[in-house]
Amino acid sequence: MFIQTEATPNPATLKFIPGRVVVDGSPMEFSSRESAARSPLAEKLFDVPGVTGVFYGSDFITVTKASGEWQQLKPAILGAIMEHYMSGAPLLADGTVTSDADLDDEDEFFDEADAETVDMIKDLIETRVRPAVANDGGDITFRGFKDGIVYLNMKGACSGCPSSTATLQHGIQNLLKHFVPDVVEVRPM
Repeated sequence: MFIQTEATPNPATLKFIPGRVVVDGSPMEFSSRESAARSPLAEKLFDVPGVTGVFYGSDFITVTKASGEWQQLKPAILGAIMEHYMSGAPLLADGTVTSDADLDDEDEFFDEADAETVDMIKDLIETRVRPAVANDGGDITFRGFKDGIVYLNMKGACSGCPSSTATLQHGIQNLLKHFVPDVVEVRPM
């Protein structure tokens, strides 16, 4: 098994590509050791000193560090990923593939009168923004819409990335304002 690595725009996050499907469905994020308890692989990755976040995309895993150098951390991370896939263990401890999307949908907020606008915003995020963000090892999800402000949640490599503010305000905000006149601003949550 050969696992490729790629740098992301976030220097604290590295993208690992195992050459197979990681998540068949919506991405999953583990931002603490406690949340990682539902995934044996995420637990192993949190055992590597300095690891503070794990994110599963469709065909990649991003790992975020708080400390240490990648050249020291990479061998342990690669070993944990390889061991997981060679063992044939399920991605989640209970064998399910429940994704974060189910949890994200529960927390959305917007006025029912804005439902049509929100559908347009979600469609643009799904078709134009998420694929580009996934290339950088992250994900972005709709959280809410109120008073012309779109609230988005950045995940994976995008969470805490130095360039995420520019991406939100110049890229995503301009795109949404162009196609959806009701949008006046985009903010992270």
